[in-house]
This record gives sequence, C-alpha cells and structure tokens, in this order.
Amino acid sequence: MRKVRKFVFITFAAFLLIITFSYVNHQVQLSKENERFIPNGMLTEVNDYQMHVYSEGTGNDTLVFLSGSGTSSPVLDFKSLYTLLSDTYQIAVVERAGYGFSEVSDSERDLDTMLSETRKALFQSGVKGPFILVPHSMSGIEALHWAQTYPEEVKAIIGLDMAVPAIYEQMNINMTFLRMGKLAADIGVTRWIPALAESDAITYGTLTEEEKELYKVIFYRRTATKNMLNETAQIKDNAKLVQEHLPVNVPILLFSSNGQGTGWNENEWVGFQQEFIAGQESGDLVELDCSHYVHDIEYKQIAEESVQFIKKL
Repeated sequence: MRKVRKFVFITFAAFLLIITFSYVNHQVQLSKENERFIPNGMLTEVNDYQMHVYSEGTGNDTLVFLSGSGTSSPVLDFKSLYTLLSDTYQIAVVERAGYGFSEVSDSERDLDTMLSETRKALFQSGVKGPFILVPHSMSGIEALHWAQTYPEEVKAIIGLDMAVPAIYEQMNINMTFLRMGKLAADIGVTRWIPALAESDAITYGTLTEEEKELYKVIFYRRTATKNMLNETAQIKDNAKLVQEHLPVNVPILLFSSNGQGTGWNENEWVGFQQEFIAGQESGDLVELDCSHYVHDIEYKQIAEESVQFIKKL
C-alpha cells in the first residue's frame, strides 16, 4: 500500500507539474502574441463589451456574414468567399462575443440578445440595411430569427451549410465534453497539438502566410470560449423558437455540404436541408460534395451562384 500511495503521489505531482508548465507557457505565448492581435475592422461597444465588425466593398446590396459555432476567426474564415464579392457588394462580417477580435462577455446567448448585439454592432459601425444575410452553420438560427423579427431589414438569406431548426430536435449535445475542451484551451493544451489550429480556411482557402499565422494567434485565444459554450447550451431552445414561426417570408439560397463535419451522414444532413427548403415560400438548394466549411472549399462556385441569386431578387 505504501508503494501504491507513493506511485499515486508521484503520478499526481507529475501531472500537476505538466499542467502548470502548459498554463505558464500559454500565458507567456499569449503575451508575446499581443502585438499581433490587432483588429482589422471596427470595434464598437455593445452591452459593455467590444464587438468587432469588418467591412469592405461598395454596392447597393450589403452581405452580412455570420459565423458558425466555434469558428475562432470569422473574418479570416470567410475571407476566401467575401473577397470574390466585395467588388460588387458591400460585405460585413460580425464577430459575436467570444469570437475573433470581439471580447468575451457575460451577456446571455438567447436569440433576442444575440440578434440585438449583432444589429447594434452593425448600425454603430455604419453598415446599413436592408441586408442579405450569409450565415454558416449554427448562425442560420439567428439569421432566420432576424428575418422573422425584422423582415424589413432582411432582403434574402444565403445559407452556407446552414443549420435549420429540425436538426437540433434530434441532436445530442455533450456539454461535459465541450467544457473539457474549454479547460484544455484555457491551460494551453491546444498549443501541444498543432493540427488543431489547421482550420479549413488555412488548408483550403486563399489566406496569405501572414493571415494563416494570425488565424493561429486568434485560435489560441478564441477556442471554446465561455460565449461559445453558452450558445451551444442554449441552441435547442433557440431553434425551437425559430421553428414555431416558420416559414420565413424571404428568398433563401442554401448551399449544403455532404455532411462531413456535421455529425450526420450525407443523406441525413441533406435531408434536413431539403425538408426545410420544401417548407419555405421561396427557396433553392445547391448540394456540394465537400465538408461542412463549404465557403473555404467551394468559394468560387458559391460566389458565382450567389451573384446570380442576388441579381434575381
């Protein structure tokens, strides 16, 4: 028993030492990276914290990009797509609390709060509607709520493998696993697994080498943040609220992936999209043979078909 206790003590001490070293190293690296963590858009105060909005381009139509859950840097994640559109349209990328250059906040993650913050950030940064919303994944729920609540502000929705309400009725969400991910990110474990920072935007997109390094800087600060976890914990209630008020009275163009990266197989994932579009007053579905971050992979096709869609509005 004495040997067992000694072994347990040594193992625990070694584990604690490794965790401490990882955390200290993480804090040192964060401090070194401060000079590179510089917003390239506008910071505006919303509900006592700073929200980041990036915009470029000109045109009569304004495309508002809304990121999916857990996307560390929405501004860089969408870049491959919006650079193909900003010659014709004004584009704006809104980074929610806990994403990108926006601060982590204590604000609630119910739909009304998130939508209120998104709209305030846009208006305060000088971006004007009506808007064509371009949501990816989970932010499709916010986009649909926007169209339901302020229909005069939403001209259309272009969904990038957009999650629809029915998906969350059947989805099992493991919050314990997600909280463990947050702990790992907070103590710097993510720095010991470089592949975690290799997003699809880096692998497939058109980011420069400097932008790829910036994405990694942001990744180590904005992975599994408190806001991201709270959004996920609230998503079933948020989706149910949107489901109760379907259909929406705006034209919708959905680009659907093959399901890879969603947790569903292709038939299930595309089936959700098909059923949703069939229930809308005006909608089209384009099926793409690629994984969930469609805008990082098939950005050329998405840009071309989006332009044709907008011309018909």
